[in-house]
Amino acid sequence: MLDIADLSSTATTIANKLGISKFDIYGSTVDETSVQVDRGVTKQVKASNRSGVTVRVWNPENTVGTTSTTDLDPSGLELALKTAYEASFFGITQHAPDFSPAATEVISPVEVPIAPAASVPELVASLVAAETKLLAAHEAIESVPYNGLSQRQVEHFYLNSQGAQRHETRAYTSLYLYTKTEQPDKKPRSAGAYEMSTSFAQLNAEKCVAEAAEKTISHLNYRSIPTGKYTVVFSGEAFLSLLGAFSNIFNAQSILDKQSLSQPDSIGQTIASPLLSIADDAHHPHRIGGETFDGEGTPTRKVMMLDKGVISSFIHSAGTAKRMKAELTGHANMGSKVTVSPHFYEVFASDVPPTQTYSLDTAENVILIDDLQALHAGVQSLQGSFSLPFDGWLVNKGEKVSIDAATVAGDFLTILKDIIYVEPNPEKTPGGVCPRIWIQGLSVTGE
Repeated sequence: MLDIADLSSTATTIANKLGISKFDIYGSTVDETSVQVDRGVTKQVKASNRSGVTVRVWNPENTVGTTSTTDLDPSGLELALKTAYEASFFGITQHAPDFSPAATEVISPVEVPIAPAASVPELVASLVAAETKLLAAHEAIESVPYNGLSQRQVEHFYLNSQGAQRHETRAYTSLYLYTKTEQPDKKPRSAGAYEMSTSFAQLNAEKCVAEAAEKTISHLNYRSIPTGKYTVVFSGEAFLSLLGAFSNIFNAQSILDKQSLSQPDSIGQTIASPLLSIADDAHHPHRIGGETFDGEGTPTRKVMMLDKGVISSFIHSAGTAKRMKAELTGHANMGSKVTVSPHFYEVFASDVPPTQTYSLDTAENVILIDDLQALHAGVQSLQGSFSLPFDGWLVNKGEKVSIDAATVAGDFLTILKDIIYVEPNPEKTPGGVCPRIWIQGLSVTGE
């Protein structure tokens, strides 16, 4: 395990030797082991150790140079600091990056026990058992072509010449199962499930198998639907996928780069139904592998981005916060350019009472979307439009019939205002928590 105090002392000594008075270093190391199987036989075993370190140096003119390395021994650090210093004389002068003013703030320690890693035979045996149970769940399930069980330990750190020293280690295990069916005179159907835990011993493989089996079986009897306008219910995972595709709305760097649906003065604007609120919470209890500081050493925290349909905050790096005269939020990613990205979404119903409550047990002819596909091709993030194929069901008074093939299309800002109900119970996903979201009048193209 890295000794952050020793690394900071070594870097400072080398910097003084090179005549460098201002620098910072951010780095991370990932140890990962993963396995895949095919009909009870090991298909692939991978083990990797990946590391990356970003070094920034400021010269007397206060322009910055950046370089990357994987070598943290004294000779590697010296070369990186020297290279970054030389590059600093070619650095930008307008909106040049600087230290985060919160990089030296005290962060309350978070004790996260790191469980011993499981052996490869244990991983393979567990995945084979999960695959076997899934194949036995229904005679139509012909294979589990996409599957994986992996365990990862992530260590990251930040230090700078003003005395900032941050370091932490996190670990988690994940399981992924995706089926394929074969039936006479029917199209192959598929469904998947994903489960995460802080350790292999705590991973709920049974839940993952049951969810994958249930979804797969529910898609066996399918039919086409006519094209038209429908009330559409997005599962938590589907809505988070769409929110992620249009995350530029809350991203300060995207806004400053004019690559966003928002403007710098969008704070306070109503863009959604008052039923909807959205936060980003790096410390959410359901987040596995959370971080207490970002790539610039800024402490992470919960940020309310949308409050009762009104934009209340953007997410920032130190540079964007300074330019927009906003509070730091702890969302910076260190690299050749500092970028901004969310940690963990928390989507929830506001305390504004809905005009009507809805339930799949009583609703007639609504579409429940479980999973959106082709987000890389079907989203125009700067126009706000999307047209995406999906997996889902036509639901009529609690009875679900799988939809053969269909596409949902619309404008993201429009559907935010067309929300008619946000269910109270959130669904847990790797990227956030979100309840089912009801939207009226969405265009669906069937066969």
